[in-house]
Amino acid sequence: MKHQRNCLFLFLFFSVLQNTVPAQTPSPILPAAYRTQVYLPLLKGKRVGLFANHTATVGSRHLVDTLLSLGVHITKAFGPEHGFRGTADAGEKVGNYTDAVTGIPVISLYGSKRKPSAEDLADVDVLVFDVQDVGTRFYTYISSLQELMEAAFENSKPLMILDRPNPNGFYVDGPVLDTAFRSFVGMQPVPVVYGMTMAEYAFMIAGEKWLTEKANEKYAYYQRAENSKDTAFHFQVIKCANYTHKSLYRLPVKPSPNIPDMASVYWYASTCYFEGTALNEGRGTDHPFVIFGHPSLPENMFAFTPVPRDGAKEPKLKNQLCYGWNLLGTDDEILKKINGHIQLQYLLEAYRLFPDKEKFFTIPKSGNILNSSFNRLAGNAELMEQIKAGKTEEEIRKSWQPKLDAFKKIRKKYLLYPDFE
Repeated sequence: MKHQRNCLFLFLFFSVLQNTVPAQTPSPILPAAYRTQVYLPLLKGKRVGLFANHTATVGSRHLVDTLLSLGVHITKAFGPEHGFRGTADAGEKVGNYTDAVTGIPVISLYGSKRKPSAEDLADVDVLVFDVQDVGTRFYTYISSLQELMEAAFENSKPLMILDRPNPNGFYVDGPVLDTAFRSFVGMQPVPVVYGMTMAEYAFMIAGEKWLTEKANEKYAYYQRAENSKDTAFHFQVIKCANYTHKSLYRLPVKPSPNIPDMASVYWYASTCYFEGTALNEGRGTDHPFVIFGHPSLPENMFAFTPVPRDGAKEPKLKNQLCYGWNLLGTDDEILKKINGHIQLQYLLEAYRLFPDKEKFFTIPKSGNILNSSFNRLAGNAELMEQIKAGKTEEEIRKSWQPKLDAFKKIRKKYLLYPDFE
């Protein structure tokens, strides 16, 4: 579907509210949540279910507080990994509770279940999604988005996405996921860095029929013009203002406890793989995913000790002196090092220096290395074998290219903002 610029679409199932700020105006990038004048009329008089976390802000104020102050009736909230207020550890299961600030009941979608039930949605007229992503496949917010979309479509509930800029939206790189390795840290055949905002990604997984069978059927049904009378809108996006895929957007709020700054945001795609190895990936330090290492690496390397802290109560190698890397630098220095690519040299060098190669990759309790967390992060079993075989970074990159090229063609169909190329 072609998205015409500077127009308002209300396709009753599939609509995009476009940026009306003239292109020549040197205005700051605004996440969609700031554009209350555009979407507020569509929520007035509706019972709203808000899927959000602490990153859903309008200025320094949480979106839920903004909407309540503007008279929007929020019946319940839904929270992803790290919870509605963003304080839980990575992977920590969170139960249902009442938000202490607003008194709104919060349904956790990162605990005993990951999508709302029909009962959860019974008193909801429209769902609103607003979460800041970091643009990497294994960051679980895109998985939460998919499951919310499926629940909304399957239960014929209108869904509005308030889009936010992608701080890693200026490149596409990494291995494309083999769906045999599908998990919550990678549900779709996309590369590690996919270069799309949440709304663009949502259009893609719906348009490519990557949802459940029932959700795909409902999506197709509401797209047909003859069925437009069924609902005022069913899937709607409010765009960011003044954003393109060439933009370098600095996050105003840390997106999760272990992505505390832009250094972590930029390095995350290159260093998250260490979560599937014996190395500490920086949790328990001031700079997760920027600092990483292990006690058995050479002692002349950077030294650090992971300790318990908020967001990392039990870090890997807790209280042990580790040796490794510290990639901290200015944003410009980091962007120059990354240069629009995932950096594999640290992973390859860490394996080369690690004395006990058999223990480098974390082995699951089942003993089946195919089910290892490293393979889930990589989205295949090939990368691990390439590392073990001593393949060069150039050789590994070459193996990614055919699927990367195919993905880029799919991606182009769903972009809402000018691309970086």
